[in-house]
Amino acid sequence: MELKVKSLKELESKGIKVPQFDVDSMVEKTKKDPVWVHFGAGNIFRGFIANLQHTLLEEGLSDKGIIAAETFDFDIIDKIYDPYDNLTLLVSLNADGTTANSVIASIAEGVKANLSDEKNAARLKEIFENPSLQMISFTITEKGYALTNVNGDVFPFVTKDFENGPKGPSHAMSVVTSLLYARYQKGKYPLAVVSMDNCSHNGEKVETSVKTIADEWLKRGFVDQGFIDYINDEKKISFPWSMIDKITPRPAEEVKKMLDELGVENMAPVVTSKNTFIAPYVNAEVPQYLVVEDKFPNGRPELEKAGVYFTDRDTVNNTETMKVTTCLNPLHTALAVYGCVLGFESISAEMNDKELKALVEKIGYEEGMPVVVDPKIISPKSFIKEVIEERLPNPFIPDTPQRIATDTSQKVAIRFGETIKSYMKRDDLDASSLTYIPLALAGWLRYLLGVDDNLEKFELSSDPMLTELQSKLEGIKVGDVSSYTGQLKDVLSNEILFGLDLEKAGLADKVEGMFLELIAGKNAVRDTLKKYLA
Repeated sequence: MELKVKSLKELESKGIKVPQFDVDSMVEKTKKDPVWVHFGAGNIFRGFIANLQHTLLEEGLSDKGIIAAETFDFDIIDKIYDPYDNLTLLVSLNADGTTANSVIASIAEGVKANLSDEKNAARLKEIFENPSLQMISFTITEKGYALTNVNGDVFPFVTKDFENGPKGPSHAMSVVTSLLYARYQKGKYPLAVVSMDNCSHNGEKVETSVKTIADEWLKRGFVDQGFIDYINDEKKISFPWSMIDKITPRPAEEVKKMLDELGVENMAPVVTSKNTFIAPYVNAEVPQYLVVEDKFPNGRPELEKAGVYFTDRDTVNNTETMKVTTCLNPLHTALAVYGCVLGFESISAEMNDKELKALVEKIGYEEGMPVVVDPKIISPKSFIKEVIEERLPNPFIPDTPQRIATDTSQKVAIRFGETIKSYMKRDDLDASSLTYIPLALAGWLRYLLGVDDNLEKFELSSDPMLTELQSKLEGIKVGDVSSYTGQLKDVLSNEILFGLDLEKAGLADKVEGMFLELIAGKNAVRDTLKKYLA
């Protein structure tokens, strides 16, 4: 049996939950009068966001689905959407090792967001010109919004989009701006433009990019001032902020074997021409959170009935701050850097390690909770308890410290610096009293040496500042404390890196001292963890 609409009854006979609504009717109604287009057809969309609308369809709260538009890797439409009738097999991975399998059938259509292709361009324009469209959303990663490189230089392909105007642009944000222009020309219809990417101030990122492109087109005479006024009028075009949280790791071979045993055919993952590793199924953890600023000028699906929190911008921002500065991201980073140095290959295995588990508990509960931002709609204590007791230890979530360690230099200012600054602002707290956050920072600097606790070299994860930071640490040799001659001084006072000067915070000497303990020799990392976490 295959993952196709015609095989739903067979799939159900194998214990897989299948849609009870009329899929064909949903597809027909959605194509005729679409309400929601989502850009970014990958796993977080298929395994989480599409499931929200699927829930509304199952409960009779909507009769329309979502149109998925892929902006980057068109093979996903050809190899994962079209052959499977736009269905997704969601495998929910419970911490006790059990799974729940269900078919997500809310995707009515998969299209390529390629305006250079006449057929795709015509279909997308048709969708955007329809007054029924209420929202467009995105999971294209933070890089998908960027118009410039790290030096602030506009990408050549974006410059080309500026020069060529709304016809046939290549960048995702140029494509969206072109389609918004078509909607404006057709009738100035309202629309919500919603980033659901896992990055801070995500709504601001898409808004800035769209308006920058529109302004460049205005300068060159491609659009009129009325279009600029249209996208700057919140009653017409809104850019809500959101916070999303759910782990949907790459497809696991164990899951594929389980589906083979059930008799589900053609479930093998594929590697696309753009090196996307993707499968007809999505394996994902069960906990999930989506908090969205409730600013929808043309209405919206009743997603609150599927578990979405709708609120104001400040609350969205506070929820994001709670997660990234206290309750999840700092714990992830601490596990990542120490996991790499200690030779771990999964985050869940680290949570079985006495010292590492104690480290994240102390960073979260002892040092983070006193200054945590409480968004009120979600309890920080409940959230972090779920993270530490259920999410991080889940052995069936194949996440690695090596993946989490990517781009750490871009993360430490938010994940640790914000907590340190909060201590500095409080009269009743002393930043210099912190122990476990400095230990995490020292662990990251030790990680940058690329030598594990057995004195064997290992490959560092990619990071835009890797070369610069390693040059700062040049000359330091693990096992030879005398090789340290103050190389960390400049690093520890770098306000861009940490969000503040650790010297002024009273923590530079502490981090430096811990670093020296961590480089003392073989097993020094383990011994240092034991010393502070016994």
